[in-house]
Amino acid sequence: MPARRSPSLKAQLQARRKALRGEPETPSPPKRRKRTTPRERVTGGPPPMERLRAWFASKGWTPHAFQEESWAAYARGESGLIHVPTGAGKTYAAYLGPLADVVEHSETGLQILYVTPLRAVSRDVERALLEPLSILDTDLDVESRTGDTSSSVRQRQRERLPEVLITTPESLSVMLSNERAPELFSSLRAVIVDEWHELLGSKRGTQTELALARLRHFAPRLRTWALSATLANLDEAARHVVGTGHTPTLISANMERPVEVETLLPETVDSFPWAGHLGFTMLAGVAARLDPKQSTLIFTNTRSQAERWYEGLRFARPEWEHLLALHHGSIDKEERERVERGLKDGTLRFVVCTSSLDLGVDFGPVERVVQVGSPKGIGRTLQRAGRGAHRPGATCNILFVPTHALELVEMAAARDALQRKEVEPRLPPTKPLDVLAQHLVTCALGGGFTREALREEVRSATAYARLTDEEFDWTLTLVREGGPTLSAYPEFRRVEEHDGRFVVKDTRVARLHRLNIGTIASDAMVELRYWTGGRLGSVEESYVSRLRPGDTFQFGGKKLEFNRLQGLTAYVRPAKTKVTRTPRWGGSRLPLSTSLAAAVRRTLDAARHGDVTSDELAAAWPVLETQEKLSRIPAANAVLAELCHTRDGHHLFLYPFEGRRVHEGLAALLALRLTRLQKATFSVSVNDYGLELVTPAPFPFEEALRPALFTREHLEEDVLESVNVGELTKRQFRDIARVAGLVLPGLPGARKSTRQVQTSAALLHDVFARHDPGHLLLVQARREVLEQQFEQGRLENALERLEAGPVEQVHVRRPTPLAFPLVVERISASVSNESLLERVERMKERWTRDDARSA
Repeated sequence: MPARRSPSLKAQLQARRKALRGEPETPSPPKRRKRTTPRERVTGGPPPMERLRAWFASKGWTPHAFQEESWAAYARGESGLIHVPTGAGKTYAAYLGPLADVVEHSETGLQILYVTPLRAVSRDVERALLEPLSILDTDLDVESRTGDTSSSVRQRQRERLPEVLITTPESLSVMLSNERAPELFSSLRAVIVDEWHELLGSKRGTQTELALARLRHFAPRLRTWALSATLANLDEAARHVVGTGHTPTLISANMERPVEVETLLPETVDSFPWAGHLGFTMLAGVAARLDPKQSTLIFTNTRSQAERWYEGLRFARPEWEHLLALHHGSIDKEERERVERGLKDGTLRFVVCTSSLDLGVDFGPVERVVQVGSPKGIGRTLQRAGRGAHRPGATCNILFVPTHALELVEMAAARDALQRKEVEPRLPPTKPLDVLAQHLVTCALGGGFTREALREEVRSATAYARLTDEEFDWTLTLVREGGPTLSAYPEFRRVEEHDGRFVVKDTRVARLHRLNIGTIASDAMVELRYWTGGRLGSVEESYVSRLRPGDTFQFGGKKLEFNRLQGLTAYVRPAKTKVTRTPRWGGSRLPLSTSLAAAVRRTLDAARHGDVTSDELAAAWPVLETQEKLSRIPAANAVLAELCHTRDGHHLFLYPFEGRRVHEGLAALLALRLTRLQKATFSVSVNDYGLELVTPAPFPFEEALRPALFTREHLEEDVLESVNVGELTKRQFRDIARVAGLVLPGLPGARKSTRQVQTSAALLHDVFARHDPGHLLLVQARREVLEQQFEQGRLENALERLEAGPVEQVHVRRPTPLAFPLVVERISASVSNESLLERVERMKERWTRDDARSA
């Protein structure tokens, strides 16, 4: 190894500035030991596994039964899934068996690969994997390879990989595109995939499955293990991590981590709730419950909400400003790392955060968790609750904070579902061809492939077990020449065939592909920078494009004034005036999960029969009592339909309680089928609880609400006809085309804007639709719209329930508490010179006055 260089002048200055500001120094990465050959390594003494057990004992630990079971299963050559509660010791259960095996055989080259979905936790994982090496007297190297890894380290790793490597799915695919990949990965013994529940239900999981199939081809003795804490479909999850050629071993443990749920109850509840009504009125109550002696994570569901709550807590308790921080995925990496260090060393006591702290990092000092707003899912609740008291068997404490009155019902339902252990399944995508197309180019770069060998290799990934020969050959033609429609354009010829072997020869194609590997689809991100220098983070281009020079907004807890957008960099300066905007990020509306939706229906049914013993339902009783007075509380075995006539028109309110996405598809479907019965124009609004259809002219809703209206026959055709699927498909196709490599954002320093990417994708979409309507990526786009936009499986279940009936029809004088949020949802989308709050208050005042007159 070359001698360690002295810190650069820039590094010394940065360290000096941090010292003057009182910030802790950035910890140095673990030092790499001097390399030795296998013959020089120490041999003899107790077997490695015995020494590791001694290390366990030196830490005051006793191996759990599931850990012993995991080590034994690995020694037998098995692969599978370890599913135990958060904080129980999954990492060492999966790692110590392979580690003992590596030390015993004393081989060089990559031996253990640890895949994590979050690159931000790689440093913590690296330290955890380094720790047991002290007892083994070995010189194994443990390193990370993520998007944050320096170019010098990446260059070294292209030639030689360490024995233990921590990486992400995207970086793993980049390494597989190395022409020396077959040689670099041939020595691999074990792959550990962390947080498998986070990957399984997305294309990142599919990308990981294809990478594992490739690694098994390079290293036939490979064993693969996944780790998870919150999964319901364990058998399916295990099959997807081991592939079709292996029988998975499922290891679980009856290690209860009790979840203690408390809800912060509002002092008063409005009988006409609407989203955001409680919101900030709960801030004082939250501030009063915080204690600097108890380190606390305050989770919100959106980054915008996190920004507002962070600022609100700073205002409410200014004396805690040095103990309070903000953490979300758009904040600059250095600031996020500062916050994570503060949580670990105890200098920060309260962190307002989003899902950026859901996974991976073990913050030992954190004792309590606060959830602002409904968690929207049971798995998410368990994951967030498990961030606190991160120790085996320790009780997880979580405080629910409702942001509107009906969320009290959701929180009562969540408590019930937690007690019943009703965790949602994570359903993996089925053979997405865009991911396969990207993988084919990666394999062509990484040493090349033959058609038959790679086809069988791909089929060994469970997600592609049913891939047909025609689908594989079609995808191969796509990456060779862009398919028959684009064969005349050289830029779509990425893979070439030479003597039966498919490779990439064009260096520009290789560079573009490696820079754009990945399946995460999002709006183009705009970097935020001060005019005077210094990076703040990033926000979506669609938000920045709506700003005008001089607009002020809040980001990362700072007040900023927008100056101008140059390329994909937004320049700002500190703002002196009042903040006028808070950034909004896409994908911020989490739908109600299947498990929580079922629990909400069950909870309302209990309230309908007089069971309001829970604190949450007792607090929500003014709302439920008004609902009962004006209409009925929904029953579990029926669907409530409310019919109403107001000055806005004739309304149908329907409450399936199936989640926003399902209701979007259901509302469009019902509007189509109703117009077949009688010509009409409907305005539509939806939320997690139900939907509203309103038309200016009288409509015979009573006669229309029959089982035939909810039939599942011709469902797909009707959904495709009922919504602007063409436009939705174009949007979905943009992401598919990017993953497949047909549209690329460009090179660093010359990135394309979202509008440019969307225009290119829309052009391709129109060409395919006109000249190749059976194009498999178009078929995939339509399928993904149905599956993701409307959750087609849940939509079918909802229709089955509605068709079986009964549908309980009630005529009401005016919208009820359940209907009120739907009315607000609809009017908030209309243009008015009044604020939404003014319109809502005026509407409530009118309804209250009408009630008094009728009384």
